[in-house]
Amino acid sequence: MGITIASPPAHHSDVAQPLPMTERRASRPANSARHFVSGLGSGVASAVILQPLDLLKTRVQQSGHSSLAVTLRDLRKSPSLVQALWRGTVPSALRTGFGSALYFTSLNAIRQHALRTGILGRRLQTQSGSSVLPSLTNSGNLVSGAAARTFAGFVLMPLTVIKVRFESSLYSYSSLASAALDIRRTDGWRGFFSGFGATALRDAPYAGMYVLFYEMLKSQLGSLATKPVVSPGDGPTRMQATLASSVNFTSAMLAGGACSVISNPFDAVKTRIQLQPHEYRNIWHAWYKMVTHEGVRSLWDGLALRMSRKAMSSALAWTVYEELIRRAGAR
Repeated sequence: MGITIASPPAHHSDVAQPLPMTERRASRPANSARHFVSGLGSGVASAVILQPLDLLKTRVQQSGHSSLAVTLRDLRKSPSLVQALWRGTVPSALRTGFGSALYFTSLNAIRQHALRTGILGRRLQTQSGSSVLPSLTNSGNLVSGAAARTFAGFVLMPLTVIKVRFESSLYSYSSLASAALDIRRTDGWRGFFSGFGATALRDAPYAGMYVLFYEMLKSQLGSLATKPVVSPGDGPTRMQATLASSVNFTSAMLAGGACSVISNPFDAVKTRIQLQPHEYRNIWHAWYKMVTHEGVRSLWDGLALRMSRKAMSSALAWTVYEELIRRAGAR
């Protein structure tokens, strides 16, 4: 019994065929609110679970003389190891949660706009897609990811600075308010945006490459994993939810790990500027000082920890986000 899909009336000359169900569902009303809430939930979950890795990475990067073994030894001296490992969880969860919410919301808005106008190219999803999100060309994914991350990073920069200082052993803040007051008193309002240049240079290429790699991996793994499931009377459907989540999780983990390797030097520089703004004045000064005084190796401090955290946080955040959007679209 054949399956036919009626074509809706074309309102634009460039619409030659109906959008697949995956894209129609992603365009339902209240779309932005769903993306914001889904991004917030996925970001908070990944931040809380993976906070120890983030704290260890910050401690290793704060000085060229630190190592993971030394850092762990110092933490074991704390009265409560659990409390020490999860130090800075509140600013981290706030920053990552709202950062993910802003990022996913703006990313979806950019991709939906690009899909409608074709300014970044459009590519219709196949029946076997594991995602309900709009699908663009490779260049479209690269540009949209970079733009969305830069915007979210700028808005959340004050929380990022507070988070990094909370995690560092160079400062002993008792609360978020005391941290904010100290930064304002010692560094002025500019202190809340310390390291933004390095952050943008790290995050824009990272996010652009991440979305590119993530979408490519989803497409490849999805086509290898299974054939599409077709429901009579309902048109082409996506792969089963469990398999789709597995494809998304694996794709996100691989993309996060690969991109973290490429962007680690900017992360190491960013951490130094945020922790010691008077010693490392800007990106190039910090880069030069680290390389000349500590060697090129210092640019890769904390790589293993950051790679592990990025791989897992990306996998958790994107899988939870995609599943929440999928469930919202199915209502």
